[in-house]
Amino acid sequence: MSEEPQRLSKVVAARVPCSRREAEQYIAEGWVRVDGQRVEEPQFRVADGQRVEVDPQARLQPPEPATLLVHKPAGMATEQARALLGAPAHWTGDSSGIRRVKSHGVGLVALLALPPQASGLSVFSQDGRIVRKLQEEAGLIEQELVAEVAGTLAPGGLERLCRGLVRDGQPLPPASVSWQSETRLRFAVKGIAPQWVPWMCEQVGLKLTSLKRIRIGRVPMAGLPPGQWRYLPRGDRF
Repeated sequence: MSEEPQRLSKVVAARVPCSRREAEQYIAEGWVRVDGQRVEEPQFRVADGQRVEVDPQARLQPPEPATLLVHKPAGMATEQARALLGAPAHWTGDSSGIRRVKSHGVGLVALLALPPQASGLSVFSQDGRIVRKLQEEAGLIEQELVAEVAGTLAPGGLERLCRGLVRDGQPLPPASVSWQSETRLRFAVKGIAPQWVPWMCEQVGLKLTSLKRIRIGRVPMAGLPPGQWRYLPRGDRF
């Protein structure tokens, strides 16, 4: 008489050998296959005679909270970009060394939201330290944005963008603004929300046609393609 199917975590714990908690982590990190198919659910039941294999290269990663960086496409609200944070959109160029596990999608907080019409670097984190920093110190963290514009810059317009605009009766913080091409401006700003950039451009005779955030603090978007995400490597800081 064949035995009752067993939880995969119990089988892995006996096979490695390791604790039940470690077995569950091996499974969640994608190191375990049943009859050649990867299984990521520790509660999966294994029948007598099924082949269970643990990758001989398996190395458990520290159980730390994750921060995900996504290249949000234009026309999508930041909260809608949360739907991109699954396995299919995980960038193959991610060099963080962090293996994706389903728990990394739990409790993610969207930070420094971009307006829907803007594209670029967006942050989702379950790390309380990063959440606090990007919420409480948002005005102290430099953001780099690239603005495509049309129109003719008013005389003295660049100087006004840098340190001469007043919004709602309050002077805006100083900004670093420079031309990258005839139609492209680079903004490096602290304490100026990305959604203010269209208004800033209007004040000096320009019309914003597109806006992309390419850096937050010390973290660049680099080669991350639109609609894909990568992990913030351990040790990197905004």
